[in-house]
Amino acid sequence: MSAIHTGGGCIEAAAFSRPRQPDAESDTLPDLLHRSVQRFADRPALEFCGRVWSYREVGALTDRVAAGLAGLGVGRGVQVGLCLPNTPYSVIFYFAVLQAGGTVVNFNPLYTSRECATQIRDSGTTIMVVSDIARIYDPVAAVADEAGLRHLVVCPLADMLPFGRGLLYRLFRRTETAQVPADARHVPWAKLLAGAGGPGGRAALRPDDVALLQYTGGTTGTPKGAMLTHANLAGNVRQLAPLIRQAGLRDGHERVLAVIPLFHVFAMTVAMNLAIKIGAQIVLVPQFKIDQLLATIARTRPTFFPAVPTIFGAVNKAAETAKVDLRSIRLCISGGAPLPAEIGARFEALTGCRLSEGYGLTESSPVVCVNPFDGRRRAGSVGLPLADTAIEIRDPHHADRLMPPGTKGEVYIRGPQVMAGYWRRPADTAEVLVDGALRTGDIGYRDADGFLFLVDRIKDLILCGGYNVYPRQIEDALYEHEAVEEAVAIGIPDAYRGESPKAFVKLRAGHATTPEALRTFLAERLSKIEMPRDIEIRTSLPKTAVGKLSKKELVAEARDRAGPTAMDRRASA
Repeated sequence: MSAIHTGGGCIEAAAFSRPRQPDAESDTLPDLLHRSVQRFADRPALEFCGRVWSYREVGALTDRVAAGLAGLGVGRGVQVGLCLPNTPYSVIFYFAVLQAGGTVVNFNPLYTSRECATQIRDSGTTIMVVSDIARIYDPVAAVADEAGLRHLVVCPLADMLPFGRGLLYRLFRRTETAQVPADARHVPWAKLLAGAGGPGGRAALRPDDVALLQYTGGTTGTPKGAMLTHANLAGNVRQLAPLIRQAGLRDGHERVLAVIPLFHVFAMTVAMNLAIKIGAQIVLVPQFKIDQLLATIARTRPTFFPAVPTIFGAVNKAAETAKVDLRSIRLCISGGAPLPAEIGARFEALTGCRLSEGYGLTESSPVVCVNPFDGRRRAGSVGLPLADTAIEIRDPHHADRLMPPGTKGEVYIRGPQVMAGYWRRPADTAEVLVDGALRTGDIGYRDADGFLFLVDRIKDLILCGGYNVYPRQIEDALYEHEAVEEAVAIGIPDAYRGESPKAFVKLRAGHATTPEALRTFLAERLSKIEMPRDIEIRTSLPKTAVGKLSKKELVAEARDRAGPTAMDRRASA
């Protein structure tokens, strides 16, 4: 039990945690897969565009790929990049790299060549597994020489499609397929399998081995690799599994809809690793398009749907004009961004399922909290900590002081899911791992029952005339307006107050309003200091690859308009 000392004594951090759940299972991810292969051998494991693989087949393919990778030199200390959309390759190579003893490095398939090269060099990636889709393969191949890639393992999308669809894809989508040279650097999927003979590919793993380098902006915005160990990732799955079982999901009987990309840590843990743990079928959706998503739901009848708020909002919007049957879905978890209450309520009314908001960070594998599925959730809360997870609310200006319930402060986390540190960045690691706790950069408070409420991020605070203005409070108020579909608030330079809030809004289809009308609406909900100086209505707002609303593009626009000097005053404050 840890303790933080204050001027008046000490407060026990464990008082804010959930009790430990004993579990005798091994703490490596390949063991997670192997147990499910044994338990659910003939049950469906993966579904992709109508083609299905059993757990037995996935286990056998993983063994063969691990042996093939071992033949390429993959083992302890070797970083293997995965630059793949949601396909069976994503799951098979993830576990195969780990089984061979390597470390997975997730790459966003939408990265530019420059972004690919930067992450390849920083992570020390020497082998890249990449799709043969030209828009994914070409940026990687363009920097293979300068970034030092020894091998590119190329995975043809057509090989994962049902026979007829694969043939049609090759015939009619040739212009979208990369032209891959036949040289020593390139290893086609078929060649990797063909060379997979022999006993290799089963490395001796330790729970504290680094399984994944997951790149994140962290609390400073500079991309860096969070070192997540087997114990971190497998431990987070063991923390989550009892909760969804208590919610009524049954081992070996569920279908998980994986539309959020598996290169993102939320999808990797909740849509893939957790699904494998409970022997669920993973329905893989390679990209988010609302019509295709609804067709997939109608065809596969998923029961568990983890996603981000923008996806739930898109489903709500589609249901306004189209007949949508979502009654197969029994449980949903929303993560990655704050869930507006209206979006959650509409989705639950539409489906009859329970949609619970959770909270986590890349550095915590990622899940820290989730609202209970038994009806005890609190409006506006991100829930209770997972088992064996402690949440500390500390004074932002005096980190050794714990704040009492109901008082805002910076959120710190302790638990088995907290990362080992940032890859090759000891100074950054020391900044966020304090006394064994993860400093999140989030401002929040606990209520008397331990539910966590997030107010905002420290770096997003708008410093307005000496007052702290929280963008989320502005955004939540805007979401109460019936015409508002999406809202983002940022700080912009103000000659008098230093910074002032500005809001960007996207309206719902068929609705109309004006900035003046929105300001009138907000007048009863926000203080004068919180009132946006400007409200800009746009046809769309920037989003990340996972579908989260993104502020960095809007902040960059404001920087360009105001000049860097004005925007940089905040950084030095």
